[in-house]
Amino acid sequence: MVRFDDVSMRYGRGPEVLSDLNFGLAPGSFHFVTGPSGAGKSSLLKLVYLAAKPSKGLIHLFGQDVSRSTAESRPHLRRRIGVVFQELLLLDHLSTFDNAAIPLRISGRRPAEYRNDVAELLSWVGLGQRMHAMPATLAGGEKQRLAIARAVVARPEILLADEPTGNVDHEMALRIYRLFVELNRLGTTVLIATHDQDMVARSGRPVLHLEGGRLTARPPQGPAPQGPAAP
Repeated sequence: MVRFDDVSMRYGRGPEVLSDLNFGLAPGSFHFVTGPSGAGKSSLLKLVYLAAKPSKGLIHLFGQDVSRSTAESRPHLRRRIGVVFQELLLLDHLSTFDNAAIPLRISGRRPAEYRNDVAELLSWVGLGQRMHAMPATLAGGEKQRLAIARAVVARPEILLADEPTGNVDHEMALRIYRLFVELNRLGTTVLIATHDQDMVARSGRPVLHLEGGRLTARPPQGPAPQGPAAP
């Protein structure tokens, strides 16, 4: 699903923030990316999402070499990827419901076809009573949960999440993790960048660890926690 071959990245003429990365993500796999602040976790996700280009090396996505992808081809590839950004990037003029439904609208589905699905997902992430609220009236944790709902609503082939549980309490973090697990069970390849070492340790999932812009793989830490399935 994803393969990096000797990939490096820098911003402008600055030093490399990622150096000689080599790894692959099999279809349907679930990995965490860990490392200290500034290690390059967000930059790695940007490369996968085609929001940045490598300064060296080859990136294969969905079996295609995308290192030199054109502006015309990138939107089609991005529609197959769900992303939870740290910046959230909610649209202030749209309601909670309409923000969550954006990927479905882009794909051409009509509101009558997805209304129940979006409402059920928003209820799952604790926003069932806030579907008609505008983003400016939401608390920080509510905005985070809305961004997650938007990223997963279309069941993407790849899900990338940058600190998705950073602004929620432990109970909601566990519900969100279980939602990601259910998506993974249905076939989505999941890659989560996080500082939450407790979640990583209890998950039983393999870890890609960044230190100084270089990547080392870590084996699973133990059995994954069990819990009720997401909708």
